[in-house]
Amino acid sequence: MNVKDFYFDLPQELIAQDPLEDRSASRLLVLDKETGEVTHRHFRDIKEYLKPGDCLVINDTKVIPARLLGTKKDTGAKIEVLLLKRREDDIWETLVKPGKKARPGAELEFGEGLLKATVVEVADEGNRLIQFHYDGIFEEILDQLGQMPLPPYITHQLKDKNRYQTVYAKHQGSAAAPTAGLHFTKELLAEIKELGVEIAHVTLHVGLGTFRPVKTENVLDHHMHSEFYMVEESEAQKVNKAKTSGGRIICVGTTSCRTIESAAGEDGLLKAGSGWTEIFIYPGYQFKLLDCLITNFHLPESTLVMLVSALAGRERVLSAYGEAVKERYRFFSFGDAMLIK
Repeated sequence: MNVKDFYFDLPQELIAQDPLEDRSASRLLVLDKETGEVTHRHFRDIKEYLKPGDCLVINDTKVIPARLLGTKKDTGAKIEVLLLKRREDDIWETLVKPGKKARPGAELEFGEGLLKATVVEVADEGNRLIQFHYDGIFEEILDQLGQMPLPPYITHQLKDKNRYQTVYAKHQGSAAAPTAGLHFTKELLAEIKELGVEIAHVTLHVGLGTFRPVKTENVLDHHMHSEFYMVEESEAQKVNKAKTSGGRIICVGTTSCRTIESAAGEDGLLKAGSGWTEIFIYPGYQFKLLDCLITNFHLPESTLVMLVSALAGRERVLSAYGEAVKERYRFFSFGDAMLIK
């Protein structure tokens, strides 16, 4: 399976740079995974595709303002640090630009010394382990100094930090938003619940690997980044009740999908617990729990396009993407949505 099999031509101007004022006003492309039929709707119409007894699975991770702009203490040279993963106490795995200025022992400062850091070592793929030094509470300082870690294809400044969070974001730890969830409002979720649809919360902290391109020619040679997930017993029961009662499991976003597929047992039921997952879903994968997927439009040749192709078939997905380009849908994090049913 070649990476180029998942290429499609995307005009640059279709990459959404700003969120819509009304979250639920995004467009919604509905793809029937059995027939390939495409229907054009708006996101608020999602209710019409949900039925009593279904279970909607959402990822309640919260994005931390993980982008820090600072200087090297000895030279004053500008440096940018992106927090990826908390290793222990105040040591974080980070992505540093420019990396060559962040050798072990280098001292960094942020917010005129409000936050200080020392580069401890160079880790995998050139990432840096950095130890932070500060007075007070780290999360409060980060909230004051940090910026939202928007994907590299978004060049506009985000005016409101909350627009890169879902309305149900709860557990801090993500370096990127689970963007399919950005379309939901609290009102829309309440209406969905009133329909008799169960809403189950899971947590998967999204890593920056989400944006890393597949660099191998053969899809099977690609190694997925590791991400931490949690499934509470009460939420696993909601999913399992729907599954065993004939309801559909509808995941909001590829992160929710990867969580429940990672935590599914051999019996096809969701197991409560937590851990790290490197699950890689591509065509040929047999889904254990997921029936339908609400997702955004993804980058050409990305692992996310491969995941949706595993659900609906590569040719159907690429055909639907071609239709989305023709109809001028907005792509990526702040873009429009797709329902694969």
